[in-house]
Amino acid sequence: MVNVNKFKAKMVECGLNVDKLSEATGISRATIYRRLNHPEEITIEEADGFAVALEMTGAEAAAIFFNQFVA
Repeated sequence: MVNVNKFKAKMVECGLNVDKLSEATGISRATIYRRLNHPEEITIEEADGFAVALEMTGAEAAAIFFNQFVA
């Protein structure tokens, strides 16, 4: 399960809103909004794009996108 609250917090920490994240990832604004409302639909490719745009470490990305696997 994706931790949407941590994802949004990381966006704020990086000073990005959905528009800027869309520009940085090439993922449409509509798709990002859909993924925030239905995070179970985030693909591995999208998660990777978000992680790069938000300059996440591997541990941060795992905690946000794959938190059920992080101890």
